[in-house]
Amino acid sequence: MRKAALHNLGCKVNAYETEAMQQQLEAAGYEIVSFQEQADVYVINTCSVTNIADRKSRQMLHRAKKMNPRGVVVAAGCYVQAAKESLIADKAVDLVIGNNRKKDLAEILEDYFAKAGEGGEENREDTESAKACSYVIDIGKTREYEPLSIEKDAEHTRAFIKIQDGCNQFCSYCIIPYTRGRVRSRKPEEVIGEARRLAQAGYREVVLTGIHLSSYGLDFPEEEREGLLGLLIKLDQIPDLQRIRLGSLEPRIITEDFVKTLSGLRTICPHFHLSLQSGCDETLKRMNRHYTVRQYEEGCRLLREWFDRPAITTDVIAGFPQETEEEFQKTVEFLKKIHFYEIHVFKYSRRAGTRAAAMEGQLPEAVKAARSDLLLTLEQKMSREYRQSFLGEDREVLLEEKVTIEGEEYLIGHTREYVKAALPWKQESKFLEGRLVTGRLISMINPETLLLQIEAPLDESPKVV
Repeated sequence: MRKAALHNLGCKVNAYETEAMQQQLEAAGYEIVSFQEQADVYVINTCSVTNIADRKSRQMLHRAKKMNPRGVVVAAGCYVQAAKESLIADKAVDLVIGNNRKKDLAEILEDYFAKAGEGGEENREDTESAKACSYVIDIGKTREYEPLSIEKDAEHTRAFIKIQDGCNQFCSYCIIPYTRGRVRSRKPEEVIGEARRLAQAGYREVVLTGIHLSSYGLDFPEEEREGLLGLLIKLDQIPDLQRIRLGSLEPRIITEDFVKTLSGLRTICPHFHLSLQSGCDETLKRMNRHYTVRQYEEGCRLLREWFDRPAITTDVIAGFPQETEEEFQKTVEFLKKIHFYEIHVFKYSRRAGTRAAAMEGQLPEAVKAARSDLLLTLEQKMSREYRQSFLGEDREVLLEEKVTIEGEEYLIGHTREYVKAALPWKQESKFLEGRLVTGRLISMINPETLLLQIEAPLDESPKVV
């Protein structure tokens, strides 16, 4: 039995694909071990969203080879698409697999070992022989969705389901359309089948993810194009499924018909991540974002009209090329106006191969850092205020795992709005792990966690699903 270790870099889509590759190897008879252990095969699912991600991908590939020089190091993912020639020439890398060949990992490895000879020690020391077994596929030529799926998730209560790949937006700062290709959607029956299997296996919540989730179904024939909303309506009918959480959404998908329909689905969590990037129209134009701040604000208004205090989260880039102090202040005021639950703040990172990288007016790192720090301080204040708004109220919480907070043990979970709640640990608490519980949020343990109180004793069956 060969041993395999996998390491993921990057987004939730990458995490899903890494889990799918791991399950593929398990089915092929591999023993999965920690990435820190010596293994026969190391699979690094790389990321290329920024130059820093590129560097981390290279570092992990070289770290794997150092841990076992005779092991097979597999580079997969977006960095492969962005820098395949340099990876082919890298002596630390034995196999190079494009984004549309992850489904074939076990088969590729079988072929590699067959060509290299059992064990492969002698041939693997011959760089040219190893590279002859490499697989490099240009995802830009891919026209269909790669059929990856999972039967379980690394988390015990929540499972991710990838429903879409690729992006057609071509934001000026982003390399992803070049590394992931154009929009490709998974067939509805495959998504529904995976969701049903996961729900029957005990997962209470699924998170739908994709590179550009809002584009789901755009590549289908017109007569089959029900879009994301049509898929959600079908998923809502799965009896064992309790919650559906959505990944990042394009602001333009938030129409009144869309939101009104969502509000009538029992499974939809009122937690919406709408990517903003800037609260200034001039900056949005340079970013090649296809909406205005007014349109974005209208989407938030609709969500709050049809849902009770929905959690609205977003992404913001600090220090985009040519961003003036006035433009930055517009962003700050807009963030205050919307009052987000959480803001993921990113300092602009110059990414080779994008239009933004060639723009004049690149800002100094000190300016980007100062603006990022200001936004992070604002985010902490708004996030704390949003959590506090639920104090004294009853909420449904999906209890997930035992943790220690400031020396005390708790069973933590999340509300439908993804607010973290903690139930004081008792011996009986272990029977509630992975279950939905209704309780009252009575105080704040820390700025990120609310204390959960269940009225009935744990051995008297509190309200659980």
